[in-house]
Amino acid sequence: MKKIMLVGGGKIGVAIAGFLSSTGEYRLTVADRDPASLSRMPKNEFVETRQIEIADPKDFAREAEGHDIVLMATPYTLTAIIAEGAKRAGAHYLDLTEDVESTRTIKRLADGANTAFIPQCGLAPGFISIVAHDLARKFDELRDVQMRVGALPVFPTNALKYNLTWSTDGLINEYCNPCESIRDGRRGEVPALEELEQFSLDGTEYEAFNTSGGLGTLCDTLEGKVENLNYKTVRYPGHRDIVKMLVRDLRLGIRRDVLKDVLETALPITYQDVVLIFVTVSGMRDGRLTQESYAKKIYSQTIHGQLMSAIQITTAAGICAMTDMLATGKLPQKGFIRQEEAKLPDFLANRFGRYYA
Repeated sequence: MKKIMLVGGGKIGVAIAGFLSSTGEYRLTVADRDPASLSRMPKNEFVETRQIEIADPKDFAREAEGHDIVLMATPYTLTAIIAEGAKRAGAHYLDLTEDVESTRTIKRLADGANTAFIPQCGLAPGFISIVAHDLARKFDELRDVQMRVGALPVFPTNALKYNLTWSTDGLINEYCNPCESIRDGRRGEVPALEELEQFSLDGTEYEAFNTSGGLGTLCDTLEGKVENLNYKTVRYPGHRDIVKMLVRDLRLGIRRDVLKDVLETALPITYQDVVLIFVTVSGMRDGRLTQESYAKKIYSQTIHGQLMSAIQITTAAGICAMTDMLATGKLPQKGFIRQEEAKLPDFLANRFGRYYA
């Protein structure tokens, strides 16, 4: 039985603990500084809780000692501390970060390590990279890889047409930080909230625009092989203009604590959401310019007697599937592991990955 330390007892942490403990094959220690969060963890023999304050890699390494795997479900600001602590403890490390700099830190820590470091194991980055790479492998020459993902309320009622469905810090990070892309064969960065586009799927109108972090490591993987590679977040029409006013015109992009307070005060969370995944790849195949797409909608549902939002399900299923695949030898066992190293058929066949199937 694998021993796992899960750091972070929020909405995603609860879902991860529920998924893994239900198998009877993992024993979890859930660590968080907030006793209220720990009290919401599943009550079964495979889950124990530990209230700790994480401030130093050495101290965290002592907490993680004896565990085979460390999973991080906290804000990205703790990434470097937890990843270094996991390395010191000799444990594999997986996280959900969308932060580009944090991922670069993990890549440096993974250099020469005897354990695996697998960042970005959620939805986007995460599953979206596995899908995009699977489609890209089917082409002789790549032209365009376009990735679109959104976590949206099923019943939008406010001007933003949005409810909080996951980490507010992560959301702000996406809206404010530069976005990696490849354009005309050249790798670079573009500003967030720009390059607005409109599209329709299943009769519903959406908009999409640049946000940070969603490409994961695909720029590294596909550089020199694709003409254009980009990632955009999907929202209902009108959302981008209001966010841009807040972030740019009112300058809350440089006062993120204020922006976080505004969003969390004004926007309620919802468990009635839908996750939209839309990937389109075009290029040459058998001498013809060809396009192939992947589209999926995933809704909230009750799992193990608990209502989970679509973003909880997809994010938790992503990191749990990667944990399972690591534990069963379907992923490399040491060094820096990119999401796209996982094979899509293996992921979808996994007992957690099937929530995407």
